[in-house]
Amino acid sequence: MASNRLALVVGAGIGGLAAGVALQRADWHVRVFERAESPRELGFALLLAPNAVSALRAIGVADRVVAAGVVPDSGEIYGTNARFLRAFDTTALRRVLPDPMAVVLRPALHGVLMDALGADALVLGRAATGFTVRDGRPSVVLETGDTVEGDVLIGADGVGSAIRRALHPDEPPPRSSGLWAIRGVAHDVERWLDGFSGATYFLRGIEAGLARATRDAVYWYMSVPPRLLRDGRDPAALAAALVVQFDERYRRLVFATRPADMRLDELFDRPPLAEWGRGPVTLLGDAAHPMLPHAGQGAAQALEDAATLGDALADAGDIPSALRRYEATRQPRTRAITALSRRNARFGSIDNALACRLRDLVLRFIPDALFVKQYVAVGQRPPLR
Repeated sequence: MASNRLALVVGAGIGGLAAGVALQRADWHVRVFERAESPRELGFALLLAPNAVSALRAIGVADRVVAAGVVPDSGEIYGTNARFLRAFDTTALRRVLPDPMAVVLRPALHGVLMDALGADALVLGRAATGFTVRDGRPSVVLETGDTVEGDVLIGADGVGSAIRRALHPDEPPPRSSGLWAIRGVAHDVERWLDGFSGATYFLRGIEAGLARATRDAVYWYMSVPPRLLRDGRDPAALAAALVVQFDERYRRLVFATRPADMRLDELFDRPPLAEWGRGPVTLLGDAAHPMLPHAGQGAAQALEDAATLGDALADAGDIPSALRRYEATRQPRTRAITALSRRNARFGSIDNALACRLRDLVLRFIPDALFVKQYVAVGQRPPLR
């Protein structure tokens, strides 16, 4: 039924590309519009929770993505003053979840999705400014003034989405979380890893982490409040100033990172929308539900969106009804995980000395079973319908 139908996707990030792949598998023609001249991602990394890998499996690319990264088998937690609190065995999760977690460099994931989509479906250097709908058919409006008509329009153009702005013109802009993220990837550091998979740090006011992304590369991040940015906005200088609080391994990896492989970003999210789309137009990923990175679910939820959207539009006779089903399926879960991300951000940014000591006690003595239970609750892929 849908073999002659055209889906217009705005944004060639992870969510947009995954949506394009999912729709092609549902027998749609796809065109993905990207403002950049090149769609390649910057060289940072992602922790793909098991539900993210399951969503990638639903669109046919999971094995290639997992093979390009690392499946961690252990993790460590550090508290105030970078003091070791505990280790845990992540292989227990593999016994209760259908897919593993994986850490993968963004360019590797992006490349797999682009290869699956095909270059012919990409339209580069074309920023979208909005859309129109005539006789039930949407057209994307490009900054050149050109329009392209299709049968369905998916806004996957990030936290500052032009499609969301056109759908909800009275909505206020994204809100700052009051936190900033410094991120980087250290390459050629295998000699310092010795079987290491990953670690999370909870210092005073700072949440940070390390995750092995390839045999010889480690992704690291710090979530910090604005008061710690008094030395300016250069990520390398900020990382050098802050890393003195960490242990030797973290310091060594940060100082081994080239400035070109670091980035500083202010972190934003938005209150959940009551309605994502209208008619033959909907939203996906950060355009629909931007969330803080503190639950490790931003990319996972975009991938779940893509798999659910492809399922909803497969053989769909009534496109607006299919889109509303997709939205009704995804809204409760994304709303809950957005709230979880905010709670985790507050937990990770505790600054009071006494509260930090209490947090250390909780992290040190909470039973492993509770860790597993919470992770399974988020990491298990929900039904597509």
